[in-house]
Amino acid sequence: MRKYFITGLLTLVPIAITAWVLHAVISSMDQTLLLLPEQWRPEALIGLKIPGFGVVLTVLIIFITGLLTRNFIGNYIVSAWEALLNRIPIVNSIYSSVKQVSDTLFSSSGNAFSKALLIEYPRQGAWTIAFLTGKPSGDVSKHLGEDFISVYVPTTPNPTSGYFLIIPKKDAIELDMSVDTALKYVVSMGVVAPEVAEKVAEQNNATKTN
Repeated sequence: MRKYFITGLLTLVPIAITAWVLHAVISSMDQTLLLLPEQWRPEALIGLKIPGFGVVLTVLIIFITGLLTRNFIGNYIVSAWEALLNRIPIVNSIYSSVKQVSDTLFSSSGNAFSKALLIEYPRQGAWTIAFLTGKPSGDVSKHLGEDFISVYVPTTPNPTSGYFLIIPKKDAIELDMSVDTALKYVVSMGVVAPEVAEKVAEQNNATKTN
């Protein structure tokens, strides 16, 4: 009975957590429907609330925003808006910090999380997986030189929190595995070996192709 219970638990818990996360994300995106006039909302048009319709609206808003800001007028408006925010105390520090992080993570020319590394942390002889985020710049690079790199060390099983470190480049070992595989290894607390994760990824890709 104990084995059957544990097997059922291991089967249902990932499904339940996945469903909960998707529900939370979709519910948050559905809040964009509040931007529409009441007569334009699905409840008023068809008399039925459609879960997930806000996802379509959110994607559409993001696409239109990107389309408009790519031209001269849109770029000018964004620059003026950022200049206004930078003049507001407290708001300017929050906005500038968030913008720098988002530009680093989502920029196609950036190298954030481009490589999985193996470093000694938190002490000598103890090793953990880290991700390359770039190189020190500004006043930091003046004091350290060019032979240092910036890395992010994720915590497990929640990789969204972690530690930012600046270490000598020679102390980092570049791993022959993708970032996705390394993340799975971290999230699973080392249970899902890199070889297993890569085989699962290959099987999933083959299934999608077929």
